Amino acid sequence: MFARAFRVRANTAIKGSDRRKLRNDVAAAFPNFSAEQLAEFIPYKQELNVIKIYCHRGEAVTVYMNQKNPILFEVEKALYPTVYSLWAYPDLLPAFSTWPPVLQKLAGGADLMLPGVVVPSSGFPQVEQGTLCAVTLLGNRAPVAVAVATMSTAQMLAAGMKGKGFAVLHTYLDHLWEYGDKSYPPTLAPSVPDCAGDEEEQEGKEPVSSFPPDPVQHVDMGGLSLKEQDSCAELLGKEESPESRAAEPAENASPEDQQQPEDSRTPQEQMDALFNQCFFHALKCKVKKSDLPLLTSTFLRSHMFSCCPAGQQLDIKKSSYKKFSKFLQSMQNQKILQVKELNKGVESIVEVDWKHPDIKAFAVPEEFSSASAAQDSKNEDGEQVYHAPEIIPLYGVSTQMAPLFQESGHGKGSVLSSSEVRDIIINYVKTNELVHESNKNLVKVNAILCDCLLEKSEQDEISHLTWDDLLSRCLERLQPFHQVTFFGQEPVVRKGYITHIDITIAQRSSNKKVTIIKNLEPFGLDPQCVANTLQQKAQASATLNPVPGAKDRVQVQIQGNQIHHLAKILLEEYQLPRKYIRGLEKAPKLGRKK
Repeated sequence: MFARAFRVRANTAIKGSDRRKLRNDVAAAFPNFSAEQLAEFIPYKQELNVIKIYCHRGEAVTVYMNQKNPILFEVEKALYPTVYSLWAYPDLLPAFSTWPPVLQKLAGGADLMLPGVVVPSSGFPQVEQGTLCAVTLLGNRAPVAVAVATMSTAQMLAAGMKGKGFAVLHTYLDHLWEYGDKSYPPTLAPSVPDCAGDEEEQEGKEPVSSFPPDPVQHVDMGGLSLKEQDSCAELLGKEESPESRAAEPAENASPEDQQQPEDSRTPQEQMDALFNQCFFHALKCKVKKSDLPLLTSTFLRSHMFSCCPAGQQLDIKKSSYKKFSKFLQSMQNQKILQVKELNKGVESIVEVDWKHPDIKAFAVPEEFSSASAAQDSKNEDGEQVYHAPEIIPLYGVSTQMAPLFQESGHGKGSVLSSSEVRDIIINYVKTNELVHESNKNLVKVNAILCDCLLEKSEQDEISHLTWDDLLSRCLERLQPFHQVTFFGQEPVVRKGYITHIDITIAQRSSNKKVTIIKNLEPFGLDPQCVANTLQQKAQASATLNPVPGAKDRVQVQIQGNQIHHLAKILLEEYQLPRKYIRGLEKAPKLGRKK
């Protein structure tokens, strides 16, 4: 459903009776939720938004957002959890496992065929046709897809595990996942072994991580379709003899791998260290000041779990603290954060000292460094820092201008900077001795310059051009390009001029005015973040609407003439050059009523 981009129609906050109704609907749709979990999932005070979107096939979908992540989506009055919700509550739905290479196909819009489903030794969960299910990857209990069973468990087995088993609605890596913070699934050990085998072999095995640091670097299936997973099942289902398993490390592992130094710390000390690492990693890269107050259970499940290294699992009972509240109490004693008890057994993080030496000194592990590069750039208050992109105008050689650049080795399609164009023109003039003998400010117009730079009506009249006129005519006739370099990324060259941020004032019913902001995306600005910031500063209602005639673009609309606030945000906070913003002159004059 979300394999392709969707259009956002509206974005509004959920308050009062609507929030209570949503909580009741969630309780009815997911009876496995306890009262505490339900209060955590649909909080009483934290910001909740509802977004109306249209999918590429025209389906109208309602998406519910908790802070920055989508937690639910509603289609035809039926509620479905997102993968972000299932990572916090992995046992909410009956789960079926598949192989890691299959995820790439599911994210591309394919349904899950029964030959691609792993048969666990304990058997499948009992489901009926139409039951909402989660799809996990072999070795990890964290769901990667939400799907509807197309047949019951009995029918699956009766069909010999042939045919389509699940209609996939939403997956990790699809566009709905991209609408959130794009975090990776946590590593959760399976509750039961996925494949049959000796119990002794299963004991002591570390949980297998199915998620590489880069979500794009999945195993290539080599064109294998989901219907052809029988061969995969047979290969993965073959049992190796104990002798071959015992010999494999000796044959394939290097001496360094076989003789890894043992950790001298006790298991309890190792778990304490893991909790400390994930705690500081979450504060430094996942949580920002605007997220506070934050339920401690949400902090653990949604932030700390995702910071756990592959192959390891957080378990508070194996630490010296035994309870997460005691762990946070120790951090509070070090004055890193402040925890407040809302109700009995319900605690919230209300304050974090972002300047604390332990937070500032923490270094993100290398395996997370590429994924967290953008998130690491926070200010001292823990807020995400926006870096304005570097924009450089470039010029492409067209067919008409190609003869003028041929001598320099640049042909049609070459992209040059203004200084490179200037140097090439100067060298061409000097090489062909076109500088006027008596007036060095004039350049003779030869046949190539005449064809490239002069209009037909000018060719019989103009024999000389000034240097400034020569260079300006040349730049005007080259194709416009521009290079955009975002913070921490490689430069991107795009055709045409960069689209300016466009600010307009529109008149609505009852003589009310609204401010409309378009074209934020080319500058790396999230329209939702701009709308939230503007809404807080102006204390006015803001919504997102699709831009007419523009694919995958939305515009921010806020009540009243808010150009003063908008100018302060774009020019001072985001440090965008004024020349790329149109409409700032429409700000209301100070001292007059808006």
